[in-house]
Amino acid sequence: MSEKKAYTQAFHTGKYDKATGLLGKYDNVRRFWEDQVTAIFLRPALNELVENKSKRLERVRILDLGCGSGDGYDLIMGVTTKDPGIYEYITEAVTEDMLKDYVGVDINEDLLKQAEEYYGGNPKMRFIQGDLSNGLIPEIMNDEPPFDFYFNSFGTLSHFNNDQSVKIIADICKHAPERALFMGDWLGRYTIEWQDLWHHPLDQEYFMDYRISYIYPEEERATADVASFALKLVCQDEITEIIQRASQESGVEIKPLTFFDRSIFIGRHLDTGDYNKNCPKLRGPVNALFENYVRTDLETLLVDYVPRQGFDHINNFFEMFFMSTNALIKYTMHLLGEYDCDTAEFCSVPEILPFYPAPLKEAMETMRKVVEGVGWLKWGDVRANVIEVVLGFALRKLEMELQPGTGMGHGLVGIFVIRK
Repeated sequence: MSEKKAYTQAFHTGKYDKATGLLGKYDNVRRFWEDQVTAIFLRPALNELVENKSKRLERVRILDLGCGSGDGYDLIMGVTTKDPGIYEYITEAVTEDMLKDYVGVDINEDLLKQAEEYYGGNPKMRFIQGDLSNGLIPEIMNDEPPFDFYFNSFGTLSHFNNDQSVKIIADICKHAPERALFMGDWLGRYTIEWQDLWHHPLDQEYFMDYRISYIYPEEERATADVASFALKLVCQDEITEIIQRASQESGVEIKPLTFFDRSIFIGRHLDTGDYNKNCPKLRGPVNALFENYVRTDLETLLVDYVPRQGFDHINNFFEMFFMSTNALIKYTMHLLGEYDCDTAEFCSVPEILPFYPAPLKEAMETMRKVVEGVGWLKWGDVRANVIEVVLGFALRKLEMELQPGTGMGHGLVGIFVIRK
């Protein structure tokens, strides 16, 4: 299988190791933006699930479909009950003592081997090799008791066509207890990353030729032997149809809780330009925002959005979105340029206009307070280590609150409740 070859190839580069920073699969953006966004949207449903289980004196069982090297475990166990105040301890939604079992299923033996290396010492975690293209594998359907949370992450369901996705979700419904949580993760159809592919008809399934080229340095991408494989692109309407079909096939109610677009501003293929030569190269500069003692050239975060003709409703969103991010970045640049460190005062502050979107106004006001509050500090590179980090979180919050949840990001995620 081409996708198995591609992930095996990526594994053998060493760039799938759990390192972090400016480059690689586990870069700063992955840890501090993408995973955190998923966790924040998942938080209310996961809190409710754990609370209900605790009241019944029961613990939580989790099934990770397409677990790879176990990244989903870190994602789920990293979800916190709330955004903590400065005096509070951070409390996980699923604490170790509330986890009964985590079972991961994946087809790739190399990634499962890596998962065993990372987590093999945890007696609550098990990994099973299996192909999900025909639905839940027999080892799950026949041998495992029901799980409380069935999930996949990082575009796993885009490996399957509509019929296969319906079968997987219908099997989940049949296997689930009276009430369970399900999270499905696909690739969004209308991200700016693959603008070249927008024209494919909505009434037809479309699989893009996906390349894991982002793990290679820019100078190596053109010559690297990068394997590719097919991944399905979806919008919210397509997911809704899949869910409705799975509900009919299983005879089980599946209630949508939320949809969200993940990675609009910082998708993996922005920097490669593999599917849109006009992509702004944003992931590198955003990684730098989160890196200690690294100052970012904020002008590299500004986007000159190039629309694609014939897609007015999509272009209108991206125009609004990138004009908002540009406004925040320019505002921050002005604050930095007009702040006098000796007097701890601004020489001038640009006006926040009343017609700006509410999330943008909040982000601007936050950046002013931060620059004013810490700009006078003359040790520890307060710009690199405080102000730029907050700008990264402000851009993340802007993306979260402006996204429509319809397929505009690298990932499109749906969270559902299964009821029998």
